[in-house]
Amino acid sequence: MNFHVLTLFPEMVENGCGTSILGRAAARGLLSVHAVNIRDYTTEKHGHVDDAPYGGGAGMVMQAAPVCDAYDALCMRIGKRPRVLYMTPQGRVFNQAIAEELSKEEDLVFLCGHYEGIDERALELIVTDELSIGDYVLTGGELPAMVMIDCIARLIPGVLNNDVSAEIESFHDNLLEYPQYTRPEVYKELRVPEVLLSGHHANIEKWRREQSICRTLERRPDLLAQANLSKKEKQYLDALIEAKNSLQ
Repeated sequence: MNFHVLTLFPEMVENGCGTSILGRAAARGLLSVHAVNIRDYTTEKHGHVDDAPYGGGAGMVMQAAPVCDAYDALCMRIGKRPRVLYMTPQGRVFNQAIAEELSKEEDLVFLCGHYEGIDERALELIVTDELSIGDYVLTGGELPAMVMIDCIARLIPGVLNNDVSAEIESFHDNLLEYPQYTRPEVYKELRVPEVLLSGHHANIEKWRREQSICRTLERRPDLLAQANLSKKEKQYLDALIEAKNSLQ
């Protein structure tokens, strides 16, 4: 899979995506992260890509031409017009379901704005999706782009050493992940749950699912409406809710 990032700060993206799991996956040819410097496509002699907003107001706005020209050059290079994701707090909030959808693409373009944003005409001409990582404002779109790339990349076969990991972590089946433990068995008088030491895989799986349901009810009950639960798990959840209500 190929990630293309249209940015004013290519070194930020390349450094951020060139290490750890992403870096190793790129070295193995499982993915690529290519930062396109929008400044390379300005015709302004001093390299400026922004100007004052029409109608007045604070700050500067990125011009449409360098953004569109950078995208057009990318399309010429790869021979297609891939999906363009604009990083903006006005967009849909990114989640695991969106990551899974996007992981099926061969190429994805991330458009990172700065200053007061990008000329609306560029967005109308090239953007297919507007996405956000939360209801707050950052200095630019590079960090959201890297968050999304990291999340999507984990779903590419072979990127994780254990591909099952991508399927059982938080938000699988719309549930939070169960608690994890490792050696030693006792740490500061806190013991690893006995079921995890039993070697009984069916009991361990049952315990983990129940822990995921408990944790989701406690921390993110909004997820439960779309949770994928068996009949017995729904009964378990109903019992938890009843017990919780009786204590209120």
